[in-house]
Amino acid sequence: MRTRSLNLGILAHVDAGKTTLTERLLHLAGVIDQPGSVDSGTTRTDSLAVERRRGITVKAAVVALDLDDLTVNVVDTPGHPDFIAEVERVLGVLDGAILVLSAVEGVQPQTRILMRALQRQTIPTLLFINKIDRMGADVDKVIDQIRRRLTPDLLVTGAPAGQGSQAASFTGFQREDAAVHESETLALAEHDDGVLASYVDGRDRTPDDLLEVAIAQTRAGVLHPVYAGSAATGAGVPELMSGIATFLPATGPTEAGTPSGTVFKVERGPAGEKIAYVRMFTGTVLTRDRLGLGGDREGKVADIEIFDGGGWVRAAQVAGGRIARLHGLTNVRVGDTFGDPPRAATAAFAPPTLEAAVEATEPAQCPALRAALLQLADADPLIAARIDEAGTPTVSLYGRVQQEVLGTTLAEEHGIEVEFSEASVLHVERLRRPSEAVLRLNTDENPYQATIGLRVEPGPPGSGLRFRSQVAARDMPLYLYKSAEMFTAAVERHVRRELSHGRFGWEVTDCVVTLVEAAYSVADGPPSRRGPTSTASDYRNVTPRVAREALETAGTRVCEPVLRIGLEVPVADAPTLHRLLGKWGAGITRQTSAGELARLEARLVAARLHSLQHQLPDLTGGEGTLESAFDGYAPVRGAPPVRVGWHWPPV
Repeated sequence: MRTRSLNLGILAHVDAGKTTLTERLLHLAGVIDQPGSVDSGTTRTDSLAVERRRGITVKAAVVALDLDDLTVNVVDTPGHPDFIAEVERVLGVLDGAILVLSAVEGVQPQTRILMRALQRQTIPTLLFINKIDRMGADVDKVIDQIRRRLTPDLLVTGAPAGQGSQAASFTGFQREDAAVHESETLALAEHDDGVLASYVDGRDRTPDDLLEVAIAQTRAGVLHPVYAGSAATGAGVPELMSGIATFLPATGPTEAGTPSGTVFKVERGPAGEKIAYVRMFTGTVLTRDRLGLGGDREGKVADIEIFDGGGWVRAAQVAGGRIARLHGLTNVRVGDTFGDPPRAATAAFAPPTLEAAVEATEPAQCPALRAALLQLADADPLIAARIDEAGTPTVSLYGRVQQEVLGTTLAEEHGIEVEFSEASVLHVERLRRPSEAVLRLNTDENPYQATIGLRVEPGPPGSGLRFRSQVAARDMPLYLYKSAEMFTAAVERHVRRELSHGRFGWEVTDCVVTLVEAAYSVADGPPSRRGPTSTASDYRNVTPRVAREALETAGTRVCEPVLRIGLEVPVADAPTLHRLLGKWGAGITRQTSAGELARLEARLVAARLHSLQHQLPDLTGGEGTLESAFDGYAPVRGAPPVRVGWHWPPV
């Protein structure tokens, strides 16, 4: 009986062979009869039509295999940087990871970015040098690159033979061998004073003692066992599977306690229903259980599936430590949590900074396009699908490949051919000064039977939009709403909807909006002047007008996103990058070098990010890497940009 589980991520630079490795693991574990092929579109994890045709992974996929008493849930992740958000969502649910490198290309730009993300979250990681059967393979050279560019903390577990041929193989070291024993001792002594003292004193530790230390250091994220082989031929993969069972931290079922978990993926079933992929941490979820998903959202579990025997099968329950698919959670979103998961979600990568309008080539399909984009946003909230004032949908993007995949998905899965506008950088608006506006009922300028007064004030950077009320309950139409809190929440919704577009079309943020006045009317008199009874529609119509008037008086300043970037480039290319960043007005905050690589840190406006991404390979001979993180907003210099399709005041 299998009593332990391990949630394992497989990550790599695009085309390093991680999906092929997943297929080989499934084959050797007896889950499938033959490994699928990326080129022929027969892999288990690349199930989307666009993935099969392009030969790239777009969405994280989950499969499972058994190693003795251990169930390994394998999460195959995208390798292209345009889909880095999908990787980020997966990192928080992993117990361990395999970082795949090519024995020919070695350490590539995305490899370094992924390794740093794994190190930041101290995820135990094994390294697998793939494609030793390809011409030009050189495992020793790649190990040297890893030491210089990723981490020196390696435990090499074996050696290849016959590299560059179909007969290439990998043989694990005999740990009793004297040379292997000394090499392992020196590697472990870097992080264990006891091992170091034994070595200096000439007291040999037994191979079993050293193995225990190696396991502990790997699980602490300070040591990385290295394997090599070929996912295509299977060479070295059995040794890697042994390493998974030995070095990575499996957990037993934690059935007791309050159920807690994280939703890291949402997809649609054949009938359009939502299916939530959940990593359970503690407790047990059963069918018909109700789960709180955040705020006032909750859902009832209609069905549970776990991956077993090569496919998803129904289960009566799922316990902590496992990955499952939950049906019936109609309001679920990617990133939702329930209970109190022990791991807080942390953003490892910058959010998208581009926006593009999407239009159906057939106007009759516009309503269907809006519905399809809302469905896709459930699976990837960062595309932030929304409708502009002209009724045109817009989406947020990381880059052109993501845009192309989105267009293909709409065509193939929803039957909608679309065209994208030229992508532009997302901006925000901030208030210039405080302002107040009010529309009172029974006045010439107000056709609605409701009074609303709002005060808007600038807030601290990064504070978002905060709403509060100073109105007494006696002035609220509580016959329409069950409580003062519900009325206030309704007004807040109307305000937020209106301020999602400022004077230049961008979202208004970092401000405080206060409800300062409210009144209503009833047919028979008090508490206000006689007149038709106020309705919810009156407040729904008057609130945006008041918010717009307050915004007009306050004025806004358009601000552009600023990123904190980290560049890692060959030392010889650092001066060129330094000059380019200076030309763009970027402030260099730090510059260091280690060996053959230099690291530059700077603050750069997001509008320059994509130019930098495009120029970096040519400027560094393909060796440069770029990481970015959101670092706030700064006022735009010159004329403020107007959002495409926006007109003020809105009609």
